[in-house]
Amino acid sequence: MSLSVLADGYGTGRVAREIPPEADGVVRAMPVILRIERDPQPSRTALLEAAATAALAVCLDPRAQAGGEWDEPVRTWVDGRIRKIARRARGSHWEAVQELPGVTVGEGTAQARALLPGPVDDVPKTVSRLQIGGTDLEDDAPGPPPEGRPLIVLNPYVEMSVGKAAAQVGHASMILAAVRGWTSAPAFAVRDTTRAEWDALLAEVEAGTVVAVRDAGFTEVDPGTVTCVARG
Repeated sequence: MSLSVLADGYGTGRVAREIPPEADGVVRAMPVILRIERDPQPSRTALLEAAATAALAVCLDPRAQAGGEWDEPVRTWVDGRIRKIARRARGSHWEAVQELPGVTVGEGTAQARALLPGPVDDVPKTVSRLQIGGTDLEDDAPGPPPEGRPLIVLNPYVEMSVGKAAAQVGHASMILAAVRGWTSAPAFAVRDTTRAEWDALLAEVEAGTVVAVRDAGFTEVDPGTVTCVARG
């Protein structure tokens, strides 16, 4: 499907925009399943990078294009609010979600699977039994981002769980792709930054040269908070 509606609705994030609720009153979300085994655990950075690519990959999958089997659920979701709910899975529960429609992306030691979006009150049991919160991962030191990858930078002023951050980088990858007119999902780099570097990035947001994600504030952060910035 075309993501142009996101570019129209969200812009580059330079100013906050009011996104109207779903016209039919049905609250929809994309489940993003994070594979977090007990041992070994994935690196936080790699997991967020996998989540960013997976969320976008569902939207740009051939099955989500006009007339495809995923077209209607993806288009209806994108036309409303692009909510994402991240859940964690391991072992047999991770294997079970592979049977549901979606895209799995591996990044280094990490895997994430983005599923077809749908009503939040009609989630398959395979998904609803998975825990949403309660797990986080240690910050790692991934080094400089690989050259040529689109970069998503997280806000150092706010604390976000790995699940919250996964949803935010998924928003960022989609909005950046919409603004740039991409037709395929690249591998992303996700990085933390210093407050000074973040402040400089916000100046780029004002100039319209990078894309910002402003959160609705339903969980963890205040409404309108810029949770991450993306360039590429």
